[in-house]
Amino acid sequence: MAQLIRKGANGDSEVLELNLGLNRFGRHPDSHFPINHKTISAFHAEIVLSAEGVLLRDCGSTNGTFVNEQPVQEMLLLPGQTIRLGDVEFFVESTDVKISIPTYERQRPAPPIVLADGSILCRRHPEARGTHRCTFCKEILCDTCVTKLRRKGGKTLKLCSQCHHGVELIGPEKKKKRSLLSLLNTTLHLPFIHPKRDE
Repeated sequence: MAQLIRKGANGDSEVLELNLGLNRFGRHPDSHFPINHKTISAFHAEIVLSAEGVLLRDCGSTNGTFVNEQPVQEMLLLPGQTIRLGDVEFFVESTDVKISIPTYERQRPAPPIVLADGSILCRRHPEARGTHRCTFCKEILCDTCVTKLRRKGGKTLKLCSQCHHGVELIGPEKKKKRSLLSLLNTTLHLPFIHPKRDE
């Protein structure tokens, strides 16, 4: 992280490690870096560490804030510069800003359970076999997990309950049961049933 070196009056020095975000300098005890010196105001200056860099800002101090002996109100700092708050000097050792993004370990779902006949069990209903697969997230769903929307005058829309995309049937489509009347029509000639003619 960014560092300043405070130059002491007897030649000794102190390394100040700046924190991410706001760093207040001043005589007030609530400052992040309290400086007990008569030329320092209660809240003299502040340094803000962000992804954009290290920004020095004067807080309306009595004796001013200087960078390389030039008075400043606000300025981005560079390594090697000298800051002076009143009569107290700091050397800009480093302006490195490290912003770490925590890693998030997403729990991986357990692999699906495949039975001896090749059918897959539903994750949410382990007693039910998967009948559909989502075309988007590839989740295996049983008939209970499939969201069914009946459209007026149209086919029933089947959607994944997880991502709401369409689903497809796993395996061969079940044949619809034929009515007794259509079965009789193919085996017997019924005079009262006429095939539809194109007009």
